[in-house]
Amino acid sequence: MSNYMDEESLRGLLSQNIKRFRQRKGLSQAKLAEKMEISTNYLSDIETKRGWVSPFSLVKLANALEIEVFELFKPQENVSLDVKNTINKCLNDFSTSLRVSFDKSLKDSIKKIRKNL
Repeated sequence: MSNYMDEESLRGLLSQNIKRFRQRKGLSQAKLAEKMEISTNYLSDIETKRGWVSPFSLVKLANALEIEVFELFKPQENVSLDVKNTINKCLNDFSTSLRVSFDKSLKDSIKKIRKNL
């Protein structure tokens, strides 16, 4: 059996960790969704692997749970190098996506400021 982590496995890991951290904080799905400023249905979909999460929602989720983003993808047991590499690739993709979005937002803000000067 391969140790390769596909998208379904990654979703499963994320959903387990969200639920574990949420319960550790004593939060219901509704309360966590409120803290994240998202719908309870969206959070439920993420927790049950029916939905996927955007980079910005990952940040909101980690902040609401008072953890680092990487902890949402951290397996509970020792994992193989292949699984670690898959997780690292996903985190790198997330980091790149977030950086691109932030750069665009920053450039747009600068343009608006210059326009109003």
